[in-house]
Amino acid sequence: MSVYGPVVKIHPVVLASICDSYERRNEGASRVIGTLLGTIDKHSIEVTNCFSVPHNESEDEVAVDMEFAKNMYELHKRVSPTEVIIGWYATGFDITEHSVLIHEYYSREASNPIHLTMDTALQSGKMNIRAYVSAQMGVPGKTVGVMFTPLTVKYVYYDTERIGVDLLQRTRVTPSRTKGLTSDLSQVAGSAARIQDMLTTVLAYIEDVLSGKVTADNSVGRFLMDLVNKVPTISAEDFENMLNSNINDLLMVTYLSNLTQAQIALNEKLVLL
Repeated sequence: MSVYGPVVKIHPVVLASICDSYERRNEGASRVIGTLLGTIDKHSIEVTNCFSVPHNESEDEVAVDMEFAKNMYELHKRVSPTEVIIGWYATGFDITEHSVLIHEYYSREASNPIHLTMDTALQSGKMNIRAYVSAQMGVPGKTVGVMFTPLTVKYVYYDTERIGVDLLQRTRVTPSRTKGLTSDLSQVAGSAARIQDMLTTVLAYIEDVLSGKVTADNSVGRFLMDLVNKVPTISAEDFENMLNSNINDLLMVTYLSNLTQAQIALNEKLVLL
């Protein structure tokens, strides 16, 4: 945990990209590095994208392809102008002497950049992900060193990223380690089943508290009260009509999408004749 500094919020696509670059690393390379992109506000740094940067590293020296990093960033700006350079990442568990040199380069590209480490080799038994910010230490005018201070790391996601993460989690229980995409209706049915399971768990907890089997927890009670207050006051008949209307809209969109795909496929076949 950090003692000061902003909170670093990391999106799943960043972690997946780092793992992919590590798996595709050059033969003999012990780690990979890259540029982190995202947004910054007063209290947090949100990492939304990244790209790997070629580099050569030995015991005595390190060489980074800075021209490649600049060109890649210029291309990213055309697609996502709001994303800026916020730091860099490296696979591995420790911060090396070469990390200080690379961090100096990124200090010229961003104000107080962060350094993200990801233990892709599972040296500590799990994939540790840590974020640091540097600070100079020493006597002014004399020898000055760099100290890396850890920051708090949190994981956030967009709704579209959550779908991908849930799909990846389902591959863990399949023998082939693969899982196909489900239809829209299947996703709605799965979400409804999960909500029903959660409600069953909540009701069981409330009944145990009322019967005296479980001691009441004030924090859980406050969460349940917030949950109840967020539910709109609506009659069962109005809710059923609203749900049926939304389902009909979903079915119409699905039908039009399938019809469009069929027309495109038919048009391609006619063109090839």
